[in-house]
Amino acid sequence: MTNSQRTYGNRRAPLPPAESLADGVPSPRTTHKESARPAPPVRQRDAFFDNAKYLAIVLVAVGHAWGQLLDVRAVETAYRVVYTFHMPAFILISGYFSRSFDLRPKYVKRLVTGVVVPYVVFETAYSLFERHGNDRPGHGITLLDPTYHLWFLCALVVWRVTTPVWRTVRHPLAVSLVLAALGSLSPRIGDDLELQRVLQFLPFFVLGLTLRPEHFQRVRHRSVRLMSLPVLAVATAVAWWSVPRMHVGWLYHKSAAEELSAPWWSGPVMVSGTLACSLVLTVCFFAWVPRRHMWFTALGAGTIYGYLVHGFFVKAGIYAGWFDHPALREPLGAVGLTVLAAAVITLLCTGPVRRTLRCVVEPKMAWAFVREPAEAARGHARRENTEVRTQGERVPV
Repeated sequence: MTNSQRTYGNRRAPLPPAESLADGVPSPRTTHKESARPAPPVRQRDAFFDNAKYLAIVLVAVGHAWGQLLDVRAVETAYRVVYTFHMPAFILISGYFSRSFDLRPKYVKRLVTGVVVPYVVFETAYSLFERHGNDRPGHGITLLDPTYHLWFLCALVVWRVTTPVWRTVRHPLAVSLVLAALGSLSPRIGDDLELQRVLQFLPFFVLGLTLRPEHFQRVRHRSVRLMSLPVLAVATAVAWWSVPRMHVGWLYHKSAAEELSAPWWSGPVMVSGTLACSLVLTVCFFAWVPRRHMWFTALGAGTIYGYLVHGFFVKAGIYAGWFDHPALREPLGAVGLTVLAAAVITLLCTGPVRRTLRCVVEPKMAWAFVREPAEAARGHARRENTEVRTQGERVPV
């Protein structure tokens, strides 16, 4: 998924360099006022957002597992409820932490190394896996038609590059809603870079850009949590009712109305309705996300690893026919599959997996970018200081 979510905390002021101390007295260059000045705040992760990311990625994996059992109505009901809000929650968080994004070199570098490079690597890997694992030697490798869940990386590139636009226009959310509605009218947008999804999910990214910390504080009130229970019950009932009556493709936001065998005018209506339902359930989801540090909080920093890798397990199960086993259609089988999917995605977010795959998921790639003048100057100053200290050590006392 996407960059780390952070907030601010404090730490003790660091000691001055050793050469500036004399019997515990600050050096003459440091006044008492300066020595008493508190150190600048150090950035720390916010447990709430890490918890939200972890819980959302678990729902993504569970949803992909349930997607293989849609011939069971109870499973499809749960699947529809989850698919209404799990990606909107992820996208909203991505927008919230993209508020400062612009086209300065440091942000472009992060976009390339943290989104573009992983997309190229894993799109190629999934294409090869399809070719050899599914015995399709003619399956091509293309970067324009994202495989399975990798559409989110393509969308994230487009959304972040256009962030300065949304930060400039007067009514960004209204404009994004209009674009989402218009996207549902045109089946000619095509599958390249999943632009249909880019447009139809765009309002949640733009909404994230407009939010402030106090908005997340409001949804975590006890009253919101209590209200979310009947809302979830109603959503489940509606999902059960909709199984034989509404095409599940409306929740994917990847097709125009005509592609779902619906009249053209129903596109804006359905997109507006499903986005509204997604917003309500996303608020309910955030209301139940723990605010304190939990056993899984640290895993929230590794959700992009789980997101990118878990698809191999789902596709391997499809290729091998594991999801065709009749036991999975039984209640215990469906519950077991749910627990297994949650366990696998949890393991994929752990430290060992992150350390192993960091070279392709979060590569530094300093060799690929031109150094900024300020960065080059800092590096030159560090080298000069090192040389001075080294020479000083060689001078006899």
